[in-house]
Order: sequence, then C-alpha cells, then structure tokens
Amino acid sequence: MKSLEIVGFKRANLGKTDAKALRLDAQVPCVLYGGKDTVHFSVPAILFRELLYTPEAHIVDLNVEGAMYRAIVQDAQFHPVNEMLLHVDFLEIEDGKEVKMDIPVKYIGVSPGVLAGGKLASKLRKVRVKASSENLPDYVEVDISTLELGKSVKVGSVVPNNYTILTSAEAPIATVTVPRALKGELAGNK
Repeated sequence: MKSLEIVGFKRANLGKTDAKALRLDAQVPCVLYGGKDTVHFSVPAILFRELLYTPEAHIVDLNVEGAMYRAIVQDAQFHPVNEMLLHVDFLEIEDGKEVKMDIPVKYIGVSPGVLAGGKLASKLRKVRVKASSENLPDYVEVDISTLELGKSVKVGSVVPNNYTILTSAEAPIATVTVPRALKGELAGNK
C-alpha cells in the first residue's frame, strides 16, 4: 500500500474558537487515536490534496513535531456548502493489529455485455476491508470477464487475499445496463 508523509504541529488549545482560528490560517485540526495517547494536532490544508482527493488508499506517516506515527484516515469532515476540509481523524496502526478501511475497486477483464453494446455501471467504488496493516491491499480486484448484458457482479463473488471483506456479500459492485436502443433491438428479435 502507498504511504504518504504528513507533517503536523501539536495544538496547545482545544475547542471551537481555536479550531476556527486554525481554519482561517489554512490549517486543519486533526486528532490521532488508537495508540497509547490521543494526539491533537493541526496540518496545513494543502498537504491533504494527495491523501483525500484521490481514489487511492494510503498509509500515512505522521510527523507531529518530531514524533513519528503510522496511521490511516478514519474520517474526514467537510463543510456542507463550500466543501472546505474541517477536521480529520487518524487511527494509529500497529504491526499485527487489524484495521478496517475502505479500499478502491479495480476491474479486471473485458465484459462480454459491454462488447455487445451494454454500458458498465459502477455501483460501489470502494469496499470495506478488515486486515492487518501489512496485508492491506492497494485495491480489490473484481473480475468482470463473465459479466453479460443486464447482469451484475456482487461483493460475494470477490475472492479475498489475506483480508476479510466487511461489505455485504449481496451488494452489487458493477452492473452492465442495457441501453434503450439495444432494448428495442432485443425486443424486435424475439
């Protein structure tokens, strides 16, 4: 799994007023939990571009005033109107300890339904996975080489490799939809 370094600064004061002042200074209030201590810190907002605004999953190497932590993003809160990043929660990871994380889906193969004129509709972009930090995959491979017109691939058909899939087995990942023009041709052939 890809890793990314983020440098943060400890927060002296906690609370709404201090958090608001940090955001005005282009800083994002953050918290790291799951380890021995809970660490409150702030990070320049620009450093989250490669971490949050990408489809890939990352392990974060946090450097908070010299103290190094390995973590994953547990939650990110955005402003409902202007989409400004308000707060980020990190979960500290340790070797051998299992964590839950949303991992992106990667399609493998060519669908015969798409070759016949159908359209591949992605229903799930990420799948919830539980694994130790060493076994967290970069992506979950989904084979669509047997996907016919009007059919779908479900989470239950994915074969996990050293991880457990927590998303419901009945949830569809991708479906090949039949376009309106093709529906007319199929109805005329019957």
